[in-house]
Amino acid sequence: MPNGLIHDDSLRVHPDGAAIALTIPWYRSLWLSSVTTLRLWIDGEEVLQDDLVFELDGVRFALADLPAQSDTLWYLQQHPLLVVRRDAPVTLGEEHDVEIHGELRLPYMQIAPGQDGGPGVYVPNVVHQRLRLTATDGAAPAPAMTADVTPPPPATEADPFQLGLTLYSASAEFRAGWFDFDGLLDRVAELGIGPGIEIVASQVVPTYPVVSDDFVRTWRAAFDKHGFDESSFGANLDMGKRRDRDMTADEEFAFSELMFQGAKKLGFPLVRIQSAKPELLRRLLPVAEKLDLRLAYEIHAPMGPNHEAILKVRETYAELDSPLLGFVADFSSTMHAMSPTLLRAVQRAGLDDDALVRLQEIWATDASMQERQQEFIGYLKGRDFDPGRLGSFAHLAFNMHGHVDPREWADIMPQILHVHAKFYDIDENGQEPAIDYPELVRVFVEGGYRGYWSSEWEGHAFAELGEVDPLLLVRRQHDLIRSAMRMVPQP
Repeated sequence: MPNGLIHDDSLRVHPDGAAIALTIPWYRSLWLSSVTTLRLWIDGEEVLQDDLVFELDGVRFALADLPAQSDTLWYLQQHPLLVVRRDAPVTLGEEHDVEIHGELRLPYMQIAPGQDGGPGVYVPNVVHQRLRLTATDGAAPAPAMTADVTPPPPATEADPFQLGLTLYSASAEFRAGWFDFDGLLDRVAELGIGPGIEIVASQVVPTYPVVSDDFVRTWRAAFDKHGFDESSFGANLDMGKRRDRDMTADEEFAFSELMFQGAKKLGFPLVRIQSAKPELLRRLLPVAEKLDLRLAYEIHAPMGPNHEAILKVRETYAELDSPLLGFVADFSSTMHAMSPTLLRAVQRAGLDDDALVRLQEIWATDASMQERQQEFIGYLKGRDFDPGRLGSFAHLAFNMHGHVDPREWADIMPQILHVHAKFYDIDENGQEPAIDYPELVRVFVEGGYRGYWSSEWEGHAFAELGEVDPLLLVRRQHDLIRSAMRMVPQP
């Protein structure tokens, strides 16, 4: 998914002068309070902040007021307008050089908590784009999708895992409006993917964090006609939705409880939780018991099952001693190489061959994620290369690619309740070039795992929109998993 606020069809005619249709530069919905900075240049001249207005669903906000809008959601499929006051309005077909700079923070990715009641530090997302745009009066149409696909082999009772996907795999296409919710599930069914369906609530629920009765009706109508199964409800915890302070403990509990109730309304048996703070889990466990929900904390790169932070979660689980508590195993933790998709992305951003080699050398060391990231940024600065040219990639290259031994999953296998079968590419041989799927299948079959493997294509973090069809890649990954699991003798 391009880390962009604007695209080829973003410049729009508007009675006030012009408008820029914005796309949220992330895979999930964000609060307007996440927007820190928006600056715009047209034909090389910066537009004054007083001449810019942010318009969402017909409501206008001054840019200076955005950080205070902590209860206004910028839903993933919404394309608000950055309205530009101009003496001479642009006309249909005019071409202009448009440059935009945006700074956002991700309210659920906390780097450090706030001190003395102040706000914490959160992962930033910085966007800077310069495009030559033609003024239009609407969005470009979605492209046609390939439909001629050989059906998958049928599942058998001997298959150790059930297969499915997280709709997160089609984040970029969903964000761009190529699918509505019904159409996305229709496409999944058309390709023979399933039966398990996982969602990220902050991505697909327009009234996040509340699951409305209207969404339940939409969900059931689209879901039931294909015979899908609910596998996992992904819940974030937006500790930094307010800019002046972090959530209090009571607010974290209330926010989480809302999502648990939503998961239950939609029929999900499992919630992927983001926080495993002992005090929060103690309060949430009775809620999970009442709703009959399993809670699974995600182990994601750069951590593995025996990372210090995960060992603390395991200690909390041992103390609480509940069968409802477990883990989601995300295979980003157990990669043996950096994904070619990421390497292509940073190459497009300007890295030469020497820098690509150095990036992979630093990634392969045993230093912490932060140490490796800082070493690489220092290397770039030493070559007079601005790390800002990479956007979030300088962080994501290390945060999203772990190199823990796949055999470590066996250490917690009885507590693994769900699997994110993360992948980035499927090569010409039908293999994932950066993740050893045959070995992972062997570890999980021999470990006795019998739950869902939910395919999670995360190449959208690095690939351009339309570069590949992610759901076709999911189908190819399912073929890889089926082949691998049918070759491993079951215990």
